[in-house]
Amino acid sequence: MTSRAATAILEARHGRRPLVPLGDAAPADAAAGYAAQHEVAAAMGAVPPAGFKIGATTKQMQAYLGLTGPAAGFVPAAGLHATPARLRFADFVNPGVECEVGLRLGADIPFGPCTRDQAAAAVAEVFAAIEIVEKRYGDLGALGTPTLIADQVFHAGGVLGTPREGWRDLDLGATRGRMEIDGSLYGEGVGADLLGHPMEALAWLAGSGAAQVFGGLKAGQVVFLGSVTPPAWIEGPATVLVDFDTLGKVSLEFI
Repeated sequence: MTSRAATAILEARHGRRPLVPLGDAAPADAAAGYAAQHEVAAAMGAVPPAGFKIGATTKQMQAYLGLTGPAAGFVPAAGLHATPARLRFADFVNPGVECEVGLRLGADIPFGPCTRDQAAAAVAEVFAAIEIVEKRYGDLGALGTPTLIADQVFHAGGVLGTPREGWRDLDLGATRGRMEIDGSLYGEGVGADLLGHPMEALAWLAGSGAAQVFGGLKAGQVVFLGSVTPPAWIEGPATVLVDFDTLGKVSLEFI
């Protein structure tokens, strides 16, 4: 039986309505939030998911969201697109974009404690990415972190760049990403902003509530490791370019 929290999230999605605070139906804590997220994934046919997104990996984003640490959400296959992508702005609810380091796993990572080196050993590909997010909420403080977790932590889709050959020889902590909206610089940051190193973010995911409810991380899954800039909220048709100095470029046009 689907929980009241998952039912409310699915009804808001189908009705393209903002998600209001759930009152006594809200998940009580992060663990309950991840359990409700799994119910949402099951209803969407996304178990196992095509991958995961990690939100609030930077202190900047934790402050923005009012979180004390990262949170993760599942990624459905239907929302993934190769660069260059052209998507209808009208298909999203208050969309935004984020400047992400992305990867694809080449081996499973079981749920549990994981080191940076163990995480990196399971990675097949690394690439620049754009995560598409949606501002589906009003007051985040009133909504609460467990409900935000249940609703995939803003996730709405993503654009994947071309895998970078020889990525193991790169200093991913030093890679610098910048995001432009309609040709103007929006923001920039470095891989070390993601929990100290992108692979530290992946190691965190392996021990997260998301990994627990979905049975660990699986080969072939895509992971958005977090944004090195705050989200840019898009108000209409626009062109988005993410450019990492060592990982390449990825682009999205909202039409």
